[in-house]
Amino acid sequence: MENITSMKSKCKVAVIGTVGVPACYGGFETLVDNLIDNKELDYIVFCSSKSYSEKLTSYKDASTVYININANGISSIFYDIISLFTSIKYKPDSILLLGVSGAIALPVFRLFSKAKIITNIDGLEWRRDKWGKGAKFFLKMSERIAVKFSDVIVSDNQGISDYVTKEYKKDSVTIAYGGDHANIINDIDVSHVLPYNEQFALSLCRIEPENNVHIVLDAFSKTSENLVFIGNWKNSEYGINLLSKYRNNKNITMLDPIYDVSILSLYRSKCKYYVHGHSAGGTNPSLVEIMHFSKLILAFDCNYNRYTTENNCYYFSTSDELINILNDISDSERYFCGDRMKKIAEKKYTWSVISNEYVKILMNN
Repeated sequence: MENITSMKSKCKVAVIGTVGVPACYGGFETLVDNLIDNKELDYIVFCSSKSYSEKLTSYKDASTVYININANGISSIFYDIISLFTSIKYKPDSILLLGVSGAIALPVFRLFSKAKIITNIDGLEWRRDKWGKGAKFFLKMSERIAVKFSDVIVSDNQGISDYVTKEYKKDSVTIAYGGDHANIINDIDVSHVLPYNEQFALSLCRIEPENNVHIVLDAFSKTSENLVFIGNWKNSEYGINLLSKYRNNKNITMLDPIYDVSILSLYRSKCKYYVHGHSAGGTNPSLVEIMHFSKLILAFDCNYNRYTTENNCYYFSTSDELINILNDISDSERYFCGDRMKKIAEKKYTWSVISNEYVKILMNN
């Protein structure tokens, strides 16, 4: 006789707030792409038809629903809200809302759905300098509504969790990101793309002031250490000015974004150490990814980065501090730090660990 547990229908989860799957954009998309590998739940993933020329009816056994609105920018508000109300007809047991753009609709949505709502509030978007006063007000209001009307709040970093407790007197579940997908073995030789034959440092991020790109570039311009810096230099005045100022330094190579995972993996595996300038946004996916490569990490000194690396790498706040680290660090320290990063990553930042944590809270108990 068939086991009673196996006869139960799986919990149905609607995933809202990402561009969609297959992942082709950022951290939340990569999260969902790996989450749906876990077959304990049935998933309905809402996708932006603007981002997919081929519209799959399913992906990795997850159903896909397409909304004809861009998933990013100000349109993300409408994209998320329409996704929320469209999900009602699928009668999900749980909603996984990634980000707070559409959270303003949760009070009304609650009137029409009894689904358990789990919201990942992301990295306190309202604090970021790139937003104007109006956008900051809206994002803060959306965050407040998300915390009030969600059954479970997910923080991706202990620093975010501490903020939720202090600001809203409410507990949250801390779940970070996996990074083991980034460490791949190259089937073909792509070493010809490397700009230096000798050792180099690597940095990779969106070119924004909060990522302290100017501090990193200033430090390396005053040393003989080679630096490869990958980012979207031409998307802002900040990036264009930095590109103009530092592109002619012989020891600094400034590359446009690289989306080929095999080439990114090559840069990460071949670098001497990794410089991480992020100062906002909780746990940063690129940081947990590089931790899987056993590399010495030089991270900007903020509580998010310290929580992620468990105070086990090197931290800087100024250009001079970064220069001092570059001058003083020994090879033995470099290998020791890299080994610590790898062990932390394998314990906390694999997708099997992360997806299991999400499944626990998504189950409609």
